[in-house]
Amino acid sequence: MACRKIVIIGPESTGKSTLCEGLAAHYHTEWVREYAREYMLTHKGKDYNYEDLTTIAQGQLALEDAAAEGEDATGADRVLFIDTDLYVMKVWSEYVFGQCETWILKEIAARHYDGYLLCRTDLPWVHDELREYPDLATRERLYHIYKDILINQPVPWVEIGGQAGERLQNAIEAVERLLH
Repeated sequence: MACRKIVIIGPESTGKSTLCEGLAAHYHTEWVREYAREYMLTHKGKDYNYEDLTTIAQGQLALEDAAAEGEDATGADRVLFIDTDLYVMKVWSEYVFGQCETWILKEIAARHYDGYLLCRTDLPWVHDELREYPDLATRERLYHIYKDILINQPVPWVEIGGQAGERLQNAIEAVERLLH
């Protein structure tokens, strides 16, 4: 029984969580929520520091590992959708603080994933208390940083765009290609 992992990444307000939830429902599986959101809402809001990012990264991996250990009730292979991974932590660390903890970089190299979905910035930005970059220029700059990372690593990936149902359908088609 294998657990195939698909990570959804991209700048804030690009529909990552909604996409994870929709994919998990479609594939009758679970998804790993973004730990940063829970941590920030509980502890810091937007008043975080560099050291918090390592704590957030550790929390994200703990959620991922716990979810990956579960089994499908039928004993079949299953897919796990992950809302962000340590590439997000790397980009966040470097973009905000100009550096990234070596521990995060080592974990990036050690982890295995089966595919990435990179969310485009074609959705309108939605305000919430934790989001920091409402301007499209910054979101586009971050999108291209993620894209450069994915181009320069070996795991297959697909860009995902479109509105609402179209976006989910595009993601389902991409997952089918990544898994087969």
